Amino acid sequence: MKIQRLRGLVRKELLQIGRDPSAIAIALILPVFLLLLFGYGVSLNARHVPIALVTGHPSPQTASLFGGFDQSPYFDPRPYNSIVTARRALVRHQVDAIVWLRGDFSRRLLAGRDAAIGVFVNGVDANNARLLEGYTQGVWSSWSQEQAPGAALTAPVTVEDRVWFNPALRSRNYLVPGLIAIIMTLIGALLTALVVAREWERGTMEALMATPVSMGEILLSKLIPYFALGMGGMALSVSMAIWLFAVPLRGSVLVLFSAAAVFLFAALGMGLLISTVAKNQFVASMIAIVATFLPAFILSGFIFDVNSMPAPIRLLTHIIAARYFVAMLQTIFGAGDVWPVVLANGAALVLMAAFFLGLTWRLSRKRLD
Repeated sequence: MKIQRLRGLVRKELLQIGRDPSAIAIALILPVFLLLLFGYGVSLNARHVPIALVTGHPSPQTASLFGGFDQSPYFDPRPYNSIVTARRALVRHQVDAIVWLRGDFSRRLLAGRDAAIGVFVNGVDANNARLLEGYTQGVWSSWSQEQAPGAALTAPVTVEDRVWFNPALRSRNYLVPGLIAIIMTLIGALLTALVVAREWERGTMEALMATPVSMGEILLSKLIPYFALGMGGMALSVSMAIWLFAVPLRGSVLVLFSAAAVFLFAALGMGLLISTVAKNQFVASMIAIVATFLPAFILSGFIFDVNSMPAPIRLLTHIIAARYFVAMLQTIFGAGDVWPVVLANGAALVLMAAFFLGLTWRLSRKRLD
C-alpha cells in the first residue's frame, strides 16, 4: 500500500462527497431534523391529559382533593355533574380518565372510615394508562397525607421515592441519546452502502480496476472520509443534545467518542459489505434500510425495552450492533462511565466491526465478475 495512492483515492472520495448534496444532507442536515423531531415532537410522558372529576356531594374536602389535580401539570381536569356523563365522555375519548368521589365521601372521611375514590382509565394506550394510574395515586397520596393526618387514610408505612439517573423523569433524556445511534447508523451504513455500488453504476470501478491500486486501498479510501463524516455528525448530535435539549452528560467525552468510533467502524463495515454484494444503488439502499436502519430503530432499545420483547426477538437483538451502542450511550449520558457496561458492549462492537470489515475485504476482489 502506497500512501501517495491512498491520499489520491481519499481526495477523490472527498471531492465526490462534496459534489453530492445527498451525502451532506444525510450526514449533517438529517441529524438536526431527527433530533428536533424527536427532542421536541416525541415524548413518552403524559402531560395535560384530560381527566373528568365527578363528585356526588361537593364539600371542602372534595374541593381540596380536586385542587390537587388542578395544580398537577399532568392533568387537564374537567368537572362533570354525574358519572353517567363522565363515562359517556370517556367512551367518546373526550377524557382519558375519571376520578369519582361518591356522595358519602366527605361523611366517611370525617367519621374516620375508609373513604375510597373510584378511578376509571382508558386502557387503549397501555403506557398512557399506567402513567395515569401512577399520577392519580400520587395526587391521592399527597392529599391524604396533607389534608387528613391521623385519619383512616394514613398509611402505616411511609414510602420515599428515589429516581436515579433521570430524576426529572424527562423522556427526552432517554430518547435523545438513543437517537444518536440511529443517526450514526444512517451515516455509517446507508451512505457507505451506496459508495461502491455507485462506482459500479457509473463505470468508474472499471477504471479503478485498470490502475495499480489494490482493493484494500480502495476500501480504505472509502472508510476514511465517511468515518470523518460520521464523527462530524456525532459531534453535531452530542452538541445539540447537551446545549439545545439540556441532556446531562455524566460520563467522559473521550469514552463517548471512543464508543462512537467503534460503533461507526461496525456500521461502515455493514454498509461496505452491502455495497460490495449489491452492485446497484437502489438495491443497496433497500438492503441497508431493512438490514440496518429498521432493526436499529425497533430492536436496539432506542424506544422499546428489549427485556419486554419475546424471547426469540431478544435473542435476535444480539446481532444488532445498535443495541450495544444504545446501551453505552444511555449509560454514559445518564449514569456515567460504568465500566462493566461500557467494556462488555464495546467488546461486542469490536467483534462485529472486525467481522464485517474482514468479510468485506474477503469478498472484495479486483475483477469485473
